[in-house]
Amino acid sequence: MGRVFLVELEGRVYKCRFCHSHLALTEDLVSKAFSCRRGKAYLFNKAVNITIGPQEERMMLSGMHTVADIFCCCCGQIVGWKYEVAHDKNQKYKEGKFVLERARIVDGFDSEFNLDTRYGVSDAEDA
Repeated sequence: MGRVFLVELEGRVYKCRFCHSHLALTEDLVSKAFSCRRGKAYLFNKAVNITIGPQEERMMLSGMHTVADIFCCCCGQIVGWKYEVAHDKNQKYKEGKFVLERARIVDGFDSEFNLDTRYGVSDAEDA
């Protein structure tokens, strides 16, 4: 197996929740109005640091599509899917785009700090 070279994106990014590899830029975000079995999902024009699985026919909420699961190339976790072919002409805008499942990604800015933001609680009260 060869060496993995990761693409480091500049700007605000979405990262893999498991290994924090960069996956997509916020400027490539098309829509936050997608759903998957595990909850919300986001549609992107581009994604990096992924491997693409085999294509398969899948019935989605919006109809039949040819899709391929996408995996983080660093840790191997499934992070979403790629639309290869949309069978309905109204869904053609999805072709070639990537869906990242919200439960499997983190926003680069939101994940940098894990602050406890409970209002009115001081450090002394936690002890």
